[in-house]
Amino acid sequence: MARDSAGWYFRVGLLVVSASWFLFTFYEFVKAAVHIGKMSFWVYLTDTAGAVGLGFRTVASLIAFLTLFFYVLGRDLSAPEATMSLRWIILGEAVCFLALFPSGVWGLSSPNVRFLLETGVPCIVESILLPAVLLRLFFELKPSSTARQAIKWALISGAAYIFVFWLNNTANWIFAVIVKGTEYLTAYPLNIFSFGLTVIGLFALTVYAAVFSWKQADKNHLSEIDAKKVGLIITLLGLYFDVIYVMWVLFGSVGGWGPWYQWFLGHNMDLWVMALPAAGVPLLFSRYAE
Repeated sequence: MARDSAGWYFRVGLLVVSASWFLFTFYEFVKAAVHIGKMSFWVYLTDTAGAVGLGFRTVASLIAFLTLFFYVLGRDLSAPEATMSLRWIILGEAVCFLALFPSGVWGLSSPNVRFLLETGVPCIVESILLPAVLLRLFFELKPSSTARQAIKWALISGAAYIFVFWLNNTANWIFAVIVKGTEYLTAYPLNIFSFGLTVIGLFALTVYAAVFSWKQADKNHLSEIDAKKVGLIITLLGLYFDVIYVMWVLFGSVGGWGPWYQWFLGHNMDLWVMALPAAGVPLLFSRYAE
């Protein structure tokens, strides 16, 4: 009975996550489409590409929400229908990150070291790494492919996502310290905590997810995956975003508004990840997500 309850809460948690993903992305897409800058060629190009990418992610998140809505109602799609939905979701995500490539090129071509760190490196890495692994997963989900390969690349994609989260947030924290000075950390314990949670905590989670993916990559069925560890990884990732956001709600912009808060609260396209514990916690109490 406990396992059945955990499976039900897992379904509902996935629906909550998908709803958060869709609503947040739709809002950001509308905002991006309305405020495309035309100050220069690079601004227009990167803003337009970013809006197109968010459009694809909006569609992907809507498909995810509708699929999970039927899943929660107990009206599960057939295996081919579910696989098709998943492939469209993955393709939309791949295009979304590929759309960041112009921003990466712009950042790398700039002589400004801070711009290189804030935009160039993070955008070029995520616009190459994530589309590569996601497209490989997309093709491994063909009927002719084995479940083992699909599971392997799903795990690799998950670890790659966490790595990108670490790189993005770490680069922007370092950028903030460069702009505001080291006293931005040394004078404010809460900023030291936030910096450490980002640079060290997220990196530790990245390593853990990578090792877990490597050890589980030879599984032939989803039921063989250690669901509790998947739940732990998902929950901790969501809690990172939750803790940082709640700290801002409770204490405001510690040390004054700066590049870190501007990034995390204003330009961060992944704040929907705050909802991940809704799906991760039930997995901690069930071996299988039924």
